[in-house]
Parts: sequence; C-alpha cells; structure tokens
Amino acid sequence: MDALNRFDTKATYRLIRLEYLFALGVSFYFFFRHLGDIRWWPFALLFVYIDLIGYIPGAIAYHRSRTKRIPKAYYVLYNTMHSMATQGAVALLWILLIGNEWALLALPIHLCGDRALFGNFLKPFGVSFEPVVHPKFAALEAAVEQGSGRAPAPVPAPAPARQSATS
Repeated sequence: MDALNRFDTKATYRLIRLEYLFALGVSFYFFFRHLGDIRWWPFALLFVYIDLIGYIPGAIAYHRSRTKRIPKAYYVLYNTMHSMATQGAVALLWILLIGNEWALLALPIHLCGDRALFGNFLKPFGVSFEPVVHPKFAALEAAVEQGSGRAPAPVPAPAPARQSATS
C-alpha cells in the first residue's frame, strides 16, 4: 500500500494486524500488571461506550435495511468512535477532569482488539457497513495476487514551461 494505491494485499493486511496485536499485548501487559488498581465501572464504561455509540446504531440500521444501504452518518459515528485520535482526546479529557487511571486501558484494548483480532478498521462510505466482499475489490485483489495487476509505466512529469527570450 502507498499513497496512490490505498489497498492492502493479504500479506500487508496481516502485517498491519500484527502491529496492532503487538500494541494489544503491551496494553494487556499493563492491564494484568495493574489489575488491582483498575476501577472496573469506569473500565467497563470506557470499553463499551465506543460500540454503543459507534457500532450498534449502524449495525441495527444495516440489519433492518432491505437494501443494506444506510446513511453515511452511521459510518461517521463508527469512524469517529473507533478513531485513535478521538479516543486519545477522550483519554486526555478524562485525565484532566478525573485524573490518570488504569481504567483508561479500556480504550487501546478495545481499538487494538478490533483491529488485531477482528480485522476491523475504519469504514469507507463505498463499502457495506457490515463486512461483505465488494466485487470490484475481489477482482482487483485477484489480479494483484496473481501478478497480472502490474502497474502501468510511470507517467513522465511534464517538462517545465519554456520561457521566451523576451521575458
């Protein structure tokens, strides 16, 4: 994947998930090391509120929809609540208002668990809210995996404009 080819092969997707598994492991290390210091109600609240706001409303709308097309607002809710930036801001606000505590480990455990264990990342508008293989992606993936999706020759950069002798 790069800035112009925003898709992953199965191998790169697994490597990204492996990185999140490592982060999940670090989070669990601190979780188990500080079990006695965790306030469990705040931990549970911080763990479940992400899906209560960000996933469950969209999942309900999706499963109730006959067409399986749901408003983009559900994608925005999901992506906002499952964003490391959003949860980092929540953690910072929590620290400023309530204080630093080990219950905040619920945030990276939830997000890293979603990515590492379930393979769930942010949701683009152009795909189904629930995982369904997009036919065009399946075709592209097959072509890339078979090596027939070779990149076209690079387009040369335009030549710099010539300046006239009178300029």
